[in-house]
Amino acid sequence: MVVLNRIYTRTGDDGTTALGSGERRPKYDLRVAAYGTVDETNAAIGVVRLHLAEAPELDKMLALIQNDLFDLGADLAVPQRDGKAERLRVLSSQVERVERDIDTLNAKLAPLTSFVLPGGTPAAAYLHLARTICRRAERTIVELAANPDEPVSEAAIQYINRLSDFLFVASRAVNDNGAGDVLWVPGQNR
Repeated sequence: MVVLNRIYTRTGDDGTTALGSGERRPKYDLRVAAYGTVDETNAAIGVVRLHLAEAPELDKMLALIQNDLFDLGADLAVPQRDGKAERLRVLSSQVERVERDIDTLNAKLAPLTSFVLPGGTPAAAYLHLARTICRRAERTIVELAANPDEPVSEAAIQYINRLSDFLFVASRAVNDNGAGDVLWVPGQNR
């Protein structure tokens, strides 16, 4: 259980922050950037959920994802080290649930004949924003994982990759199952 009695501790005033392991890192550290961008993705999804009164099934999926993103942040905040007690990690079952949700939403969509521009309904536009933040999180996590001294679980990378796919499909779903998508017209303004 997490207990937060004091919100400010002054320990970060020197430009460092503590990982879940207690190790101090600079606030610009790639691991801190990775879980910070996951948190940013989660906040964007919170904004999406404000616009889903007409889509309770999708809202339920996003509620589960928001909790998963806290799991992912906790996973990233404690690097995997040999010989240390195992901490909270993203599991392949969470990746599989997101895949099932993608399949559920995608089954109602017509195939695309063009790229989709962010827009349509407010919920769709915010889902696209969340998707782009999620892709930035993925790039940061993959860059972190490329460093042999910075272990990242395979499931964590898979989860963030699937999530951006989910957010794209969800944006189409809230755009009247794709009927309200704004399509890219190559060279339209030449």
